[in-house]
Amino acid sequence: MREQGIAANATSRAARGQTKRAERDAAYRAKARRRSSYALRDELQSIARELSATGTIRDAKRGKLLETRRTLVAGWNALAERLEAQGEVALGGDVRYFAKHLPPVMTDRERLASELVRIAQAQRSTRTRQDEWTRDTTLERTR
Repeated sequence: MREQGIAANATSRAARGQTKRAERDAAYRAKARRRSSYALRDELQSIARELSATGTIRDAKRGKLLETRRTLVAGWNALAERLEAQGEVALGGDVRYFAKHLPPVMTDRERLASELVRIAQAQRSTRTRQDEWTRDTTLERTR
């Protein structure tokens, strides 16, 4: 971009508020072929075992992500203060809003675990609705 006369700086994912990292090539290609990757399947099985045993997911990487987020939010708030000191109150407010509304910090394991729980709840809900429908029709037949 600079060669074309456009002033631009690269920003980290964290600075943009993105916590999800890019998908690995093997997983991307497996998804494109509509097949699951062995690594993903193993990871999901590991997460399912941990969830059934403890009910929670522990990930050593979470501490580093939280520290990065704290540093990042402090930097955005410092920038907002500088903008407001220069008279750019609206822009400073926008920066504070952005820093306050960043997506929650989640590791890949936590993201997969929440997706597994969501799918399990949806399946449970579907079965419950089908059971209620079956019970309702049975009750009506006996009247």
